[in-house]
Amino acid sequence: MAEEHFDVLTKSGEKTGLSKPRSEVHRDGDYHRSVHICIFVESTQELLLQLRSDDKDSWPGQWDISSAGHISAGDSSLMSAQRELEEELGVKLPKDAFEKLFVFLQECVINDGKFINNEFNDVYLVTILHPIPLEAFTLQKEEVSAVKYIPYEEYINLLAKEDPAYVPYDVDGEYGQLFHIIRQRCQVNIEARSLSLQKQLQRYSPVTLEANLTEFSEADQKALALIVKAAKVIDDIFYEQLWHSNPALRDWLKEHANASELDKLKWKYFLINKSPWSSLDENEPFLTTADSAVKLLPEATKPIDGWKGLEYRAAFPLTKPPGANFYPPDMDKAESTSWLSSLTEEQKRAATGFFSIIKRRTEANLDASLSEHLADSTIPDSSSDLYSSPYSEIYRPFLTKASELLHKAGHLVTSQSLKKLLHSKAEAFLSNDYYESDIAWMDLDSKLDITIGPYETYEDEMFGYKASFEAFIGIRDDKATADLKLFGDNLKLLEDNLPLDSVYKSKDVSAAPIRVIQLIYNSGDVNGPQTVAFNLPNDEKILRERGTSMVMLKNVQEAKFEHILKPIAEITISKEQQGFVDFDSFFTHTICHECCHGIGPHSITLPDGRTSSVRKELQDVYSAVEEAKADIVGLWALKFLITKGLLSKSMEESMYVSFLAGCFRSIRFGLTAAHGKGQALQFNWLYEKGAFVFHEDSTFSVDFAKIEDAVESLSREILTIQGRGDKKAATLLLNKYCTITGPLKTALEKLESVKVPVDITLTFPLADALLN
Repeated sequence: MAEEHFDVLTKSGEKTGLSKPRSEVHRDGDYHRSVHICIFVESTQELLLQLRSDDKDSWPGQWDISSAGHISAGDSSLMSAQRELEEELGVKLPKDAFEKLFVFLQECVINDGKFINNEFNDVYLVTILHPIPLEAFTLQKEEVSAVKYIPYEEYINLLAKEDPAYVPYDVDGEYGQLFHIIRQRCQVNIEARSLSLQKQLQRYSPVTLEANLTEFSEADQKALALIVKAAKVIDDIFYEQLWHSNPALRDWLKEHANASELDKLKWKYFLINKSPWSSLDENEPFLTTADSAVKLLPEATKPIDGWKGLEYRAAFPLTKPPGANFYPPDMDKAESTSWLSSLTEEQKRAATGFFSIIKRRTEANLDASLSEHLADSTIPDSSSDLYSSPYSEIYRPFLTKASELLHKAGHLVTSQSLKKLLHSKAEAFLSNDYYESDIAWMDLDSKLDITIGPYETYEDEMFGYKASFEAFIGIRDDKATADLKLFGDNLKLLEDNLPLDSVYKSKDVSAAPIRVIQLIYNSGDVNGPQTVAFNLPNDEKILRERGTSMVMLKNVQEAKFEHILKPIAEITISKEQQGFVDFDSFFTHTICHECCHGIGPHSITLPDGRTSSVRKELQDVYSAVEEAKADIVGLWALKFLITKGLLSKSMEESMYVSFLAGCFRSIRFGLTAAHGKGQALQFNWLYEKGAFVFHEDSTFSVDFAKIEDAVESLSREILTIQGRGDKKAATLLLNKYCTITGPLKTALEKLESVKVPVDITLTFPLADALLN
């Protein structure tokens, strides 16, 4: 049998592009990768250990963690973990049983210097409810002589004493994280956890949004009920997009919500975040795998009389996956780049486009849920493990249902433009071609305003390519919409006068229609902080041809101003300037923010002559930079329109002070969120330039003599980085300014101490009534 080959790594863990036979890797001391799988029994608080075969060339005849093995050249970590557990112990588990905890580097020399082990170990934890009967294991005799259970505390003590019967691990070093995590989960303080969740929930102020449908016909109201049902389906898709086991966790938490007060709090906070990670806490987990769904696998091992089978906790990672569920959880950028370079231009466009997911072929043998996708004729033959699959295939059951509901609603509505939107969007769900439906959305002229489909890419923190599904249903505010026509009409004027070298300016900018609505329901990509406005679509082709359209959620903005911005201003803004904080300035800057998403560089020409887009060049830093651009250029645009006599000069002071108060509001969302990062960048830049002043009483004010130049300088900096597609410069800018500086920390601590809400949660009684 041919000797197994491993990828050779650098000392920092990157692939060198070389692979070598196993014997040579350990002879030469090459860095390589392996997996460690620890099976933990929840009911008995024991770990499963294996006795290594006497024939092993490393640590023969010693007790070791449950299962371990090298990652063969070209293989993925998760697949290797699944394979090793099945080969060594005869335990076959799906990917949601494996919780990746951390990576630790093991460097040692044994066997009189003949075996050099320089290994990056991916440590996985599998949590089962009850012990697997020993006779249910199928041991690989060349590797494993026996298995046993041991209390985890006893195992820690044996390792600490360096008992020669056990493979050595430094429990005070990196590997000790495993036992720290287990101990934390075994010693839960229910009262403390409940208090912690209560504090997290208190950061959200509950708001009920009412609406009146008396002006709508009976047919339109029936159509609205169908559209709300379709939006519910969109929510289901988004749960799956966030993380592959998210729907199962949601269903488990809902089913057990009334079991205790703690379970009720878990469920309430999960509904806000739509995942086990808290968006206001830098995506720190507020749940652990110990809170997760229990699944029964009767066929995971050999069947044993009287034993119903293996029960495990559906695991989730401690760190929110940067690629959400758009990419394999163990795919890194190097693997993706290598794969993309092997594709045709058409295949590359599909793989990096908004509406596709990247999967692994090898998972088909280990995860039955992927078999249907792999069997589909649309998957091209390739030697690569990665492949791209369109949303229309991945989410077909959901999208078929949503499509049927939108078609039915389209037959009922009286507005012709809404009818066209609903039918075209229903077709797009099944064809994966959203161009016509996005054009129909831009042309929408209806009292009932609908946005539904995959749009924003914030959840894809790996590349910023993949669009999340969302839905916003509202009633158009005709008066407010008419009042805001000024901004769309002057978009070209703003583009021509941007503080940016002419070579980077867009030649064709269309006026962006602005629609103001009163929101009556939202779903999908609205986890954590609530959206107050959006500027769509993000498709560069439509941006070139038509520009964008904006939707402002006025009742949501009013709620945020009353419940959050006003209390923030009372605490953080100097008494002399508090009177400048008003809703009109807050609302108007939000409009300008959304307008400014549509101007500035989008499609760009790189120094080597290639055409590209800002999104594709900046990748994972794009969202934060783009939000900062829209914000700061929006502030510049307001001043420009005032100078041109298009807005009242009386707004000048209030727009700057309202913006300052708004900085604290957005930064409280956390520096992992695009808006929070963008706002920290702006605040610290303006503070550095002296435009924001920190006083002895820990309040802030605006220096009106310096603010204009500071805003223009940052606008120029960001726009130029985008025009050049300069990811390195964008990253340096974010790294320098996206920090919680001393003055910022003081302000945030004051807001926390008096418990000013960070954001709002919405309830929609009208939507509930329509569904019932």
